[in-house]
Amino acid sequence: MSDLSAFPIARRWPARHPDRLQLYSLPTPNGVKVSIMLEEIGLPYEVHLVDFNKDDQKTPEFLSLNPNGKIPAIIDPDGPGGQPLPLFESGAILQYLAEKTGRLLPQDPARRYQTIQWVYFQMGGIGPMFGQVGFFYKFAGKEIADKRPLERYVAESRRLLDVIEQRLEGRQWIMDDDYTIADISMFGWVRNLIGFYGARELVAFDALKHVPAWLERGLARPAVQRGLNIPKRP
Repeated sequence: MSDLSAFPIARRWPARHPDRLQLYSLPTPNGVKVSIMLEEIGLPYEVHLVDFNKDDQKTPEFLSLNPNGKIPAIIDPDGPGGQPLPLFESGAILQYLAEKTGRLLPQDPARRYQTIQWVYFQMGGIGPMFGQVGFFYKFAGKEIADKRPLERYVAESRRLLDVIEQRLEGRQWIMDDDYTIADISMFGWVRNLIGFYGARELVAFDALKHVPAWLERGLARPAVQRGLNIPKRP
């Protein structure tokens, strides 16, 4: 039986199955990256809802696991050397799980790094820019009279979509015929941009050809469908 008692977060979110990977998350575009990944690879895990409405992410217990106060975060009781491994940042978690299981990350060194570069592209570009569109178009930022911030982020989001569009020409997935963590990293953000944020027309999504088809293929995967709703919101 694994012992997670050394982790303060286990006091607030007790593990019923401490031998399984522990996921602390919320079904946001960043959160679902890891839940989709776990569903795809079939690694047993236990999920804990981090409720932003209750400021769970600001509690000392959660900050002990992720000092940045963001989801998702994990504890793998069977980390390197058989020791528990706490980990935060969705991109790092995707790469760790891929390497741990030998799944969804090419073994060829060149293709491995090419895949990782697209994950970094999502982390550094798609996530921040699409998120700003959401803030200035749907949330509190829409009340700001100066529309230049929204225009800036919309233009950059369109550019990033065009980068994906060009990459997908002649390809089924970001890495050709290989479905990888690069695709998983992007699904939730593209889906959110045109769905929850309501920015489909704003970013001229329907003018694209390859990105909509890629998103449809991804969302049709059973593991993706399951992962998008994990953990369940209250």
